[in-house]
Amino acid sequence: MEVALTTVSEMKAGRPRRMRSEGRRSVAAILDAALRVLGDRPQASMDEVAAAAGVSRQTVYAHFPSRDALLGAVAHRLTDEAVAAMDAADLDQGPAAGALLRVVEVSWSIFDRFPLLSAVPEAADDDLHRPVFDRLERLIRRGQQAGEFDPELSPGWLIAATVALGHAAGTEAAAGRMPAPDALAALRASVLRVYGVRTPPA
Repeated sequence: MEVALTTVSEMKAGRPRRMRSEGRRSVAAILDAALRVLGDRPQASMDEVAAAAGVSRQTVYAHFPSRDALLGAVAHRLTDEAVAAMDAADLDQGPAAGALLRVVEVSWSIFDRFPLLSAVPEAADDDLHRPVFDRLERLIRRGQQAGEFDPELSPGWLIAATVALGHAAGTEAAAGRMPAPDALAALRASVLRVYGVRTPPA
């Protein structure tokens, strides 16, 4: 009968792998907790996030040295979700105006669930939003080529206007000045007008 012996070198090689695996699990648990806690209470503390994740405060700071770093990581997770939802919405199919409204609804759904995105440091915005903006720019160009969107307006301007209108609608809803469904309806109508859509999609 052979006895399998674990050498010192094998033990040393296995330890970093276990540590990396444990680190990945900790990061995932922290981000999951941050999504829940900060989604409900955007001003929640790092201690509250740690408690919800079932880890120590020191563990949270080991992976995210500041609250801004944690917010940035959460925002990247949500951006990945937004990009996946946009891809699932088939933005390259059907009338561009209908696809544009699907973009608005995807974005609204995420910001409605996670208002903490508005607290993400501004310096991270460009890199953070680039995958979303790239898809929106492709849609804008398709709509302009098809004659659905105003060809005189640059894609960059239309993207900036879309973001500004989205923030305005979110602010009005969050402040209680408009019910969320009304804010979304106003956002949909305003975006279509800015893009020069003459006949709203059914």
